[in-house]
Amino acid sequence: MSKIFGQLAEAIIDGDMNEVMNLTQKGLDENLTVGDIMSQGLLAGMDVVGQRFKVGDMFIPEVLACAEAMKGAMELLRPLLAEGESQATGKFMIATVKGDLHDIGKNLVAMMFEGAGFDVIDLGIDIAVDDIIEAIKTHKPDVVGFSALLTTTMPKMAETVNALKEAGIRDQVKVLVGGAPVTKKYAEEIGADGYASNAAAAVDKGKELIGIAA
Repeated sequence: MSKIFGQLAEAIIDGDMNEVMNLTQKGLDENLTVGDIMSQGLLAGMDVVGQRFKVGDMFIPEVLACAEAMKGAMELLRPLLAEGESQATGKFMIATVKGDLHDIGKNLVAMMFEGAGFDVIDLGIDIAVDDIIEAIKTHKPDVVGFSALLTTTMPKMAETVNALKEAGIRDQVKVLVGGAPVTKKYAEEIGADGYASNAAAAVDKGKELIGIAA
């Protein structure tokens, strides 16, 4: 196995964007496959980041740096991924519901899903229910995540789940919810498929929902 993979994983864990991009390019120059660079280098590093974040050994600013480094590498790899050399883990869509303008948590979740190999569609903040439904019909994600940081916007999550049913597409996508005021109990009450208390847990739950071992 190429030593680049271990170096790449370490650079991801360190959040060293320049080193990650240099090593990714070096791997491509040495004709390592995109799939191996992702799975044995980038994703291996992000797995460690996720575990450390989950147990409190890493904090949001550090995780964001790691995720940004991962994002930089993905910019190099994405054109090759588009050629079909490597398949994404799955497709994940995320949005902060209508009336809620908070995006740090949403951005972190999106980055962590991308770091786990998902094709990520980030709709942004303050997204209306109808726009979410249309985006789901267009992009056909495996999992859709709804985020809310205000108790006043939480009902929009329930409204969106109901809208999925009315549109006849509820059984086509797994719904994952989270955000500071959201609880597992609330997720169950509104008919979501899963709840996550943080970004690392969201990735684990997302994988679980589509039958991939976390």
